[in-house]
Amino acid sequence: DALPGQITAEKTRDLLHSAASANMNMIRIWGGGRYEPDSFYDACDELGLLVWQDFMFACNLYPSDPAYLANVRAEVADNVARMHHHACLALWCGDNELVGALTWYDVSRDDRDRYLVNYDRLNRCIEDALRDTDPHANWWPSSPSTGPLSFGDAWHDDSSGDMHFWSVWHEGRDFDHYRDVSPRFCSEFGFQSYPSMDVIRQFADPADFNIAAPVMEAHQKNAGGNARIAETMFRYFRFPVDFENFVYVSQVQQALAIKTAVTQWRGLKPHCMGTLIWQLNDTWPVCSWASLDYGGGWKVLHHLSRDFYAPVTVVVMPDGDDLVLRGVNDHRSDVSIEVTANACAMDGTARALGQGKGQIGAEAVELLRVPLADLGHQDMLSFGWTASDGSTGSDVYAPQPYKAYDLRPAGLTCKTTRDGDAHVLHITAQNMAFFVTAHACVPGRFDRNAIHLAPGHTATLRFTPQDADASPYFTLRDLHSATYII
Repeated sequence: DALPGQITAEKTRDLLHSAASANMNMIRIWGGGRYEPDSFYDACDELGLLVWQDFMFACNLYPSDPAYLANVRAEVADNVARMHHHACLALWCGDNELVGALTWYDVSRDDRDRYLVNYDRLNRCIEDALRDTDPHANWWPSSPSTGPLSFGDAWHDDSSGDMHFWSVWHEGRDFDHYRDVSPRFCSEFGFQSYPSMDVIRQFADPADFNIAAPVMEAHQKNAGGNARIAETMFRYFRFPVDFENFVYVSQVQQALAIKTAVTQWRGLKPHCMGTLIWQLNDTWPVCSWASLDYGGGWKVLHHLSRDFYAPVTVVVMPDGDDLVLRGVNDHRSDVSIEVTANACAMDGTARALGQGKGQIGAEAVELLRVPLADLGHQDMLSFGWTASDGSTGSDVYAPQPYKAYDLRPAGLTCKTTRDGDAHVLHITAQNMAFFVTAHACVPGRFDRNAIHLAPGHTATLRFTPQDADASPYFTLRDLHSATYII
């Protein structure tokens, strides 16, 4: 929280539990934040979340005089001694983007050698203090970095080390630009969306439900961010019919961007062995890159993360005139996967395209190759898989932007039953329905959301309210209802 007095161990644990529930297995504590209290690391130990721990130096120029370095040494030694026994601590990182900061300010650009020497002194001081306190700790000099004694542009170097890849958001590149790089480990990348409507209602009246309203612009702190969200939406979707649907589509868009990156890079395994989404949570109600709303609610991105970060999955990777389905396995033992692919029309008609299978170990394996020519102009690729570890999954891949498809009214129906404290939603559709998202009128959590649904199938969603005695009612959205005026 932006107000430290509002932070509690219970709220923090809920955020971490959400990360683990979405199949995330590492949290990076950013160097522009703070060293967390013991309860944070206790929770990560218990939840099986690795911690990438930055030291608290970020995005700036720091002194390197003896008095300041003595203060740094004391800070490092104190925190390492306090935290080093935690099993969750995967590595200590010297700083966030201090090498890049050498090019951000006139004073350092005009005298780079001097400021580079200053930085090197600071970085060596941090490492020495870490080694003196915990000789066996895993050390990484900076983020991003291609490795020790490297002071180059790690934002655009995917050859080694960790990479921060921001060309899609900050430069306005298409989502497919994520496919143009092959990072070894991407420790920062992100795309913004609006907070959910229940969060927006905390700071905006209905009269301000407009993306150009001053109150909405005040809750956007990245210059041009709202315009970037809207401009990108024109590329991929038909424009939403009203403000609430704009908020929904912004979250679908964010999820699509990050899913494109994660599935592409997981499909490169073992060349790429890790991705850390910027960012997990918000510290105030704001348009941002977070997958969790202020207060901990799950955005569409967080629901989709549960699927695209599943330990065993199948991803689609375009390759020239083909779509390649690759199996990914993060378990320590091999699994076998069988996949079935279909061409899916907008009325839900399916046409078989083929089957594939393979044994998946530490490396991603090609299971099936589908020529794009086998898909009609209005077809998407739908596929499902089963794995020997008992896991199953399915997904839909759109070779064109969603706006190119003539979506049909979904014709959604929803029946609700009770199972203990949970409310179970049984949802059906008359035509293909994309990113079907349920919303409850009371606080609580869905086990899954933002699903694709074909006619003839029933999707089951479970909602557990915070108050077991609550009587929620539910509303449904899908991509057609959000972008077509009926």
